[in-house]
Amino acid sequence: MTIQVKICGISTPEAIAAAVEGGAAFVGLVFYPPSPRAVAPAEAAPLAALVPEGVVKTGLLVDADDGTIAEILKAVPLDLLQLHGSESPERITEIKDRFGLPVMKAVKLRQPGDLEAVEPYLAVADRLLFDAKPPEDMENALPGGNALSFDWTILAGTRWPLPWMLAGGLTPENVARAVETTGAVAVDVSSGVEDAPGRKNPAKIKAFLEACRTL
Repeated sequence: MTIQVKICGISTPEAIAAAVEGGAAFVGLVFYPPSPRAVAPAEAAPLAALVPEGVVKTGLLVDADDGTIAEILKAVPLDLLQLHGSESPERITEIKDRFGLPVMKAVKLRQPGDLEAVEPYLAVADRLLFDAKPPEDMENALPGGNALSFDWTILAGTRWPLPWMLAGGLTPENVARAVETTGAVAVDVSSGVEDAPGRKNPAKIKAFLEACRTL
């Protein structure tokens, strides 16, 4: 079984090169200014130009309005929109209708009951992404990229009608166990291949991809 990998929060040509050369199926650009991984559309455009056809250029958005999305897409030819905020199913439908791109909806998990949030999105999203829900007392928590994992057994034995991706605290050292526990066939990494928030390490990117290649 081939595990698809998304390297998210890329902001340098070196990180793009490491992801592409290592065999990443997706690269992620963050368009959420509070994030240390955020890039402006003008910064993202030359990065996207380095991504070859066949690698899915993904834009991470958090409760973005139409004007913001239009500005991003005018500069950056994205293939997939990752909605990582509190977007409703109705909002997802609006975005798909207006911009004509597939959508991956992030669902944040901390306990088994959190899976109930998935059901409304099954009819409108094209993909799902399961990430860790930060603790309520965590200061300055981001919508994603907090270097937190969740109890992977929550997903053990689950089946979904949409393709889905596992995120949250993954590293080259734990990704094999995460895949074995959840049955994920696609994984998303950001903080686990960084030296500091927003500073991707090309060697760590290659190590993560190599770890996934052996699964």
